[in-house]
Amino acid sequence: MTAETATQTGTESEVPAEAAAETQPETATEAAEGTDATGVENPVAGADADADDSVEDASDDQEDDAEDDAEDEDDDADAEDEDADDEDDEDRLVEEGEIAGDYLEQLLDVLDFDGDIDLDVDGDRAIVSIDGGDDLTKLVGRKGEILDALQELTRLAVQQATGERSRLMLDIARWRADRRDRLARLGREVAERVLSSGEREALDPMTPFERKIVHDAVAGVDGVVSESEGVEPKRRVVVLPG
Repeated sequence: MTAETATQTGTESEVPAEAAAETQPETATEAAEGTDATGVENPVAGADADADDSVEDASDDQEDDAEDDAEDEDDDADAEDEDADDEDDEDRLVEEGEIAGDYLEQLLDVLDFDGDIDLDVDGDRAIVSIDGGDDLTKLVGRKGEILDALQELTRLAVQQATGERSRLMLDIARWRADRRDRLARLGREVAERVLSSGEREALDPMTPFERKIVHDAVAGVDGVVSESEGVEPKRRVVVLPG
């Protein structure tokens, strides 16, 4: 065998070794990334990646649950605050009624009138009623003007005790209760007339409380509307076709 032949044989034997070297991962990074130099996925690296995704998803779910729990706690706290505010308002109105009751009891003694004093709460008002005595209508007046004056005096007595303006309502001998029924009936009757005639109709001047009773009654009749016009103390309700 000649020297040339030996050289060629040595060169051919080196080729498989170089090709084998090319099939190995060039770096540790390729192996870690899950793909070797031939493009074949590394199953171990793929499993690690799936595990990481699962951990991230679980973490996101926990964060969402925590946010939902926080929102629920905020809603519960708001509801508790509203309940507490309602209780505070009712307690304040009850206190107003008690102060008014004491004041009116002394007033009745001074005026030498007998009557039973009843305390109640209706919406955002304390209600004080005096009934059961003789000649209590003398404390009302022909159109309720004396009753209105006594109500204002009672409100001032409450304000002096609490430091806050009161919207307390005073009724004597059921004058306001009966007046409410009459005004509600009047509002419905006028609404029916306007609906039939198609012409507007104005009522007599009333207090804001009385006008509200009429407005509520008119609102119960379809096809008509009501509004207030004029200036106090001559402001009145007007009923018109809808």
